Amino acid sequence: MARPDKIELAPGVLLVAPPMLADPNFWRAVVLLCEHTDEGSFGLILNRHVSLEMTDVVEELASYSAPIHIGGPVQVNTLHFLHRLGDDLYGGVNLFDDVFWGGEFEQLQEIVADGSPGLEGLRFYLGYAGWTTEQLEEEVDAGGWIITRPDVDLVFTDDPANLWRKTLRRMGGEYSVLANFPDDPRMN
Repeated sequence: MARPDKIELAPGVLLVAPPMLADPNFWRAVVLLCEHTDEGSFGLILNRHVSLEMTDVVEELASYSAPIHIGGPVQVNTLHFLHRLGDDLYGGVNLFDDVFWGGEFEQLQEIVADGSPGLEGLRFYLGYAGWTTEQLEEEVDAGGWIITRPDVDLVFTDDPANLWRKTLRRMGGEYSVLANFPDDPRMN
């Protein structure tokens, strides 16, 4: 399957798992690519949540009550975050539009404790998806990922269970047909 509009791998693009991808870690996953360098790539799966409370993960963020997500199968004991706080949080990396990755964690704790505005644009992830040098390029070239442009509403969706289908439908054409691919084609 060709890359839509020749989109190149870069921070801020979305990687969408094709429906035939059997790896349970990435089955119907939508990954936001956060870093892509000669040394490798790093991304966060946007549509996997876990049944944990923030107090189970970081006591200092106990007042944060939104769901926690699984960012990927690598180092699931690490905590990462995406946000729309912009310059209000020092050290974040701007991925696209007003979507940022990371930042000064102590300052984030203060923002959460204060109940500052903008917390609806904050998501936490345990673990990450990682690729070694050229591994992601090889997977994309082999048809293992569909690359698409990001959208703020997709990244911060309130409906992560339907994110995979919604992303493919938004892409249109042959991709919208893939959105209807049955979970188990043998049962069709």
